[in-house]
Amino acid sequence: MINSIFDNRTTRLFYALGGFFIANALVAEFVGVKIFSVERTLGIEPLNVTLLGIEGLGLNMTAGSILWPIVFVMTDVINEYFGKRGVKLLSYFTVIIILYAFVMVFAAIHLAPESWWQTISGINEADDTLSLTNMDLAFNKIFGQGLWIIVGSLVAFLVGQIVDVAVFQKIKSWTGERKVWLRATGSTLVSQFIDSFVVLFIAFYIGADWDLVRVLVIGLVGYTYKFSMAILLTPLIYLAHYLIDSYLGHDVADKLKTSALAT
Repeated sequence: MINSIFDNRTTRLFYALGGFFIANALVAEFVGVKIFSVERTLGIEPLNVTLLGIEGLGLNMTAGSILWPIVFVMTDVINEYFGKRGVKLLSYFTVIIILYAFVMVFAAIHLAPESWWQTISGINEADDTLSLTNMDLAFNKIFGQGLWIIVGSLVAFLVGQIVDVAVFQKIKSWTGERKVWLRATGSTLVSQFIDSFVVLFIAFYIGADWDLVRVLVIGLVGYTYKFSMAILLTPLIYLAHYLIDSYLGHDVADKLKTSALAT
């Protein structure tokens, strides 16, 4: 009897990690249209900092920023067990899926709305603060992200992934199986630095005529958050290693890691 590929634990692991990786990247792209205040979310007053002549700065970020550190943590875990070939395969596939999703969304935007649906929000309409006067306009505004934002985010994602893989593999070649925190955190810090500025430069400096100083300052604020999260999420790397090694068995896990370094 021929065993199914789904009976192989290594294959199932790759599917599980890949599915979670792609899902996080896709959700981050769509929720990234929302700008939120970290301070107000935490119930504190905005910082209102002036930096390089740009006033009124606080911890304002896109909602997608919450998920991108998780994506990069997933990148390091996949890199550890399946090498740069596995990361690149999933990264290219993710870009294709995101592009497909945006095409389908843009197609949905151009569908003619039913007249009654435009004024029915589907929520408690007794509360005037929750009512919407044009559901179609709200739908279009939320999902209709600009072309430059899409291009910027996808380019930043791909460049960030390629850099993350290269730095991760280089550090691992120096340290071997030791110092997981160094290669995971180090590669993430470098790749997210590039990711933070590339997306803003393409989307807003090229696409929206923002001045360069504003782009750099906002990128710095975003990177500060990602820098902090990369450090705070380091224990998750060790937890993921423990769970995966337990699931695969240490012998299989060690063989995967050795093979990953050579791919």
